[in-house]
Amino acid sequence: MAFDPLQERGIPLDRQLRDWRELDVTPIDPDRADPYTRCRIITMNGIETEAVLFNHQLARHCPDTELRRRLAQVRYVEAEQQKAVNWLLPGAPSVLETTIAYEQAAVELTAWVARMEPDPYLRQAYEFGVLEEVDHLYRFSNLYEMVEHRAAEKIVDNVTEVMPGRPTRLQHRDPADGVREAYDRSRTEPLSRLHALTITAAEQQAMNHYLNVGPLQMEPIARELYQEIAMVEEEHVTHYESLVDPGQSWWERLLNHEYNECYLYYSFMETESDPRVKRLWELHLGMELEHLRLAADLFRRFDGRDPDQVLAPALPPPVTFEPNKAYLRELLAAQAGLTTLGTGYAREAHERFERMQDAVMDGRKPASERVVGDNRSVSGQEYRLETEGPHPAQARLG
Repeated sequence: MAFDPLQERGIPLDRQLRDWRELDVTPIDPDRADPYTRCRIITMNGIETEAVLFNHQLARHCPDTELRRRLAQVRYVEAEQQKAVNWLLPGAPSVLETTIAYEQAAVELTAWVARMEPDPYLRQAYEFGVLEEVDHLYRFSNLYEMVEHRAAEKIVDNVTEVMPGRPTRLQHRDPADGVREAYDRSRTEPLSRLHALTITAAEQQAMNHYLNVGPLQMEPIARELYQEIAMVEEEHVTHYESLVDPGQSWWERLLNHEYNECYLYYSFMETESDPRVKRLWELHLGMELEHLRLAADLFRRFDGRDPDQVLAPALPPPVTFEPNKAYLRELLAAQAGLTTLGTGYAREAHERFERMQDAVMDGRKPASERVVGDNRSVSGQEYRLETEGPHPAQARLG
């Protein structure tokens, strides 16, 4: 039977506060945990971080003191949820290992969204972006082998291939070509709204991760690689956030955010293999159902519409982490040579693209290229993890 979060009873807000012992959850085992459990944790950390940041922005634009108090109460719970989720990650992995886990989550989540997206224009945006995450995973995996003398197979566990994608050096584009056309909220399907919110939050989390941990690296090549990819993630946030219709009111945005959290917690509750983590997803879903009810009340009050006018009558099929190897190889063979042009895409280098390349490269080979050659010198070969036969032929831009 379809799950309609608007019809479900959640945990009352005054019963959602947890003490510090409850928030100090036992982390997953870094050696035995399902890599997709870790992907779900990373995804929900990004979603909860976005929920807190969005709530802060809404509060800063809200003139009503009583409403700001209610937003603060919900926001505090969202912050507790973020801590509980993020603290599921173990402290044993190095920063670089965590980075590879982030990239694996980005590859698999974006690939799934691209496969499920009903709108062709939006689907193209996700297809374009995921090929760049594939390459980031490849570059960081080579850095990992060179610096820590370990293989990324230990982290991705053979469910995700490590191979070149669209070369990172070709991902530095004029910011003017990073903005996409926004969907029309009056015509787009509810699932498309959820996809845009999910991937924007995931990319924002990756961008913040790189800008925070990049300066902590000791090796010069590592510092340069983190800085280079952090700038690409800035482009990605622009790429995805521009898909969202800016004409939505604050209250409609809040409603969509809360509905999306219900969707993801329900999805992960349904697909989680770790019973202990599954219980946390179930608990947080109960909390989010109440947050959604409160958001729906505010939407009715300030927008004068019923939530059923903008939300799906029931949740879509669950978001699922699963291997996307064949799909990604098909995309690489067809789209590795694309770049952006205006709000569309092009197969040939153009003036703004070339000008941007000249500006950021300044005649030097970027860290994303050097790290592979440096690892080849140290390890005897570049690092790849391919399980589906020969690597697909890749078109090269320019």
